[in-house]
Amino acid sequence: MTSALTAEQVFRSALAIEGAQTLAQIEAEVRATALPLGYDRFLLFSASAARDEVVERIYWVEGDWFGDGQGVDAETYIRRCPVNRHILDAREPFFWKKTRGKTGDLYKLVRIPRGRGIHGLQVPVFGPLGLEGAVSLGGEHIDFSPSVRLGLKLIAQTAFLAARTLLESPSVIQVETLSKREREVLAWTAAGRRQADIAVTLGLSERTVENHLRRIRHRLGVTTTAQAIRVGIRNGEINA
Repeated sequence: MTSALTAEQVFRSALAIEGAQTLAQIEAEVRATALPLGYDRFLLFSASAARDEVVERIYWVEGDWFGDGQGVDAETYIRRCPVNRHILDAREPFFWKKTRGKTGDLYKLVRIPRGRGIHGLQVPVFGPLGLEGAVSLGGEHIDFSPSVRLGLKLIAQTAFLAARTLLESPSVIQVETLSKREREVLAWTAAGRRQADIAVTLGLSERTVENHLRRIRHRLGVTTTAQAIRVGIRNGEINA
């Protein structure tokens, strides 16, 4: 497959995504760019290295990810796809490949996505707090040229940031303060500690830590832990 993605196309697509008013507009722009390149499966999600489950919230999942001709919901995808955990060790986009084995689906990271199976490009997205999310694009016959990889990296990162702004920005700034214990839990979470480690450090059960995080999200008027950390820093509840 020859490369069909120019710098002008990438720039135009990124601008359209940045100016999108709805998630559907973001999805349509990503599709329009990626489909001619062989990518017909899409996943966009927020993530946190501080959670035992990397994926926090799936914004968009679409396509025949598991090769059975059926669509997939967020819960099924998280349960069946182990590739997402690789973003914990990645700093740049990486290619992966999935084939069918005797015991089920086999996933591996590859330098060149060739041969049978489903191939994909996963783009981790980082911010001031470290890992914030990722975008994955997949297909059976994908363009993996350097220009496409770099172009899709910019488009994917722009799509994630635009989707997060639309879906997670609090409509009203909350002023309710956190308790001392809640600030401790949130601070350790922001530092990248996992819930199990926080529980040991503070002498709590893992369930109690999770309950604290749930109350923190409610107090700050957010839906994810990553956003709670951002709001907590902004409101002075914890230090950056």
